[in-house]
Amino acid sequence: MEKLTNRSVQVNRSPMTFMERAYLPALAKGLKITLGHIFKKPATISYPEVKRPFSPVFRGLHILNRDENGAERCTACGLCALACPAEAITMEAAERKPGEENLYREEKYAAKYEINMLRCIFCGYCEEACPKDAVYLTETVMPASYTRESFIYKKEDLLIPVPNKKEN
Repeated sequence: MEKLTNRSVQVNRSPMTFMERAYLPALAKGLKITLGHIFKKPATISYPEVKRPFSPVFRGLHILNRDENGAERCTACGLCALACPAEAITMEAAERKPGEENLYREEKYAAKYEINMLRCIFCGYCEEACPKDAVYLTETVMPASYTRESFIYKKEDLLIPVPNKKEN
């Protein structure tokens, strides 16, 4: 029979030696690997006691920033919701009423701002799309919960608390 390619290799079918039949070299190799892993640093950590260092570019929970005066930065432009590939952000805009100048920076503000963290993929596009630097992804890990409703963060959950002004 003629060969189709030159890549075929003739297999050695000679009988095994006593050492090969006893599997002693194979056992010794396996034992050497096992002993080598015993003395290495373990890959696991004791989580509650020891915290793992995160990467400097880690993206965690979202927050809504305030400006220096304590007013909300978000103007409900909707760019963060448009940039979100998972469509996790929903918002409704409202107009500022007279007397609320200290609460909101612009005439328009987000009356409703929600992020569904079960849909969020933590890509950071919302943070990049925001022209007012209102959305920020922190280094906080998302806490666990048993209910789906607790993963839908509302505006009140996301806003940074109003800073206390110290008067001299």
